[in-house]
Amino acid sequence: MPSRRRAASSGVALLLSLASVAACGDSGGDGGRTVTVYAAASLTATFTDLAREFEEQHEGVEVELSFGGSSDLVAQLQEGAPADVFASADQATMDKLTAAGLQAGDPQVFATNTLEIVTPPDNPAAITSFADLAGDGVNVVVCAPEVPCGAATVKAEEAAGVTLSPVSEEQSVTDVLAKVTSGEADAGLVYVTDVTAAGGAVHGVPFPESGEVVNTYPIVVLEEAEDGELAQEFVDLVLSDTGQGALGRAGFGRP
Repeated sequence: MPSRRRAASSGVALLLSLASVAACGDSGGDGGRTVTVYAAASLTATFTDLAREFEEQHEGVEVELSFGGSSDLVAQLQEGAPADVFASADQATMDKLTAAGLQAGDPQVFATNTLEIVTPPDNPAAITSFADLAGDGVNVVVCAPEVPCGAATVKAEEAAGVTLSPVSEEQSVTDVLAKVTSGEADAGLVYVTDVTAAGGAVHGVPFPESGEVVNTYPIVVLEEAEDGELAQEFVDLVLSDTGQGALGRAGFGRP
């Protein structure tokens, strides 16, 4: 019987020892934590770079990125999708999120963006102006009106006095870009930053009316963030000189 007691005591001692080691392992750095960021599709390239930068600054932390149309992302968050940070491509969509009380603080504007016409590299429809998009036989693709780039397109139509008849309305700028690069469309309306990111895969056509339609991009930590302080640190990186430099290189304007 005594030998059994000694064995039991040894087992308890071993468990306590392992628990102590585990506790020590968790005490250092940011080990094992994740920041989930929901961001507008037009931020894909820049936020991917910033996520890598953030992970390098925070050992053991992983940034999970989910990109899409801002309105779709807000709908997911309203339905309870778990996330820590939300970055929208316009203020109106962020307002939907704050109206639902999903934010932990005040959203902060971190960038601006404008529209640009995009065509295949050879510009088959010879598009040189916004009015050309309404020409006979021109297959134009735009974002749906409920998406920030779609709402901006509607304003651009009003500014130019031109009504478009798109062959399709997409849920994000990346979908519009895909239709153009695949040759399914003669032209589309995306952001300047998307044209820059696509490089030689597309041809960009600036138009003066775009200056009357500037989208502001706000970002906020979410109320249900698992680690609010860590989430705020990601927001701080976006707002920092490092973040602003990355956004500027991608073609975004400053707030």
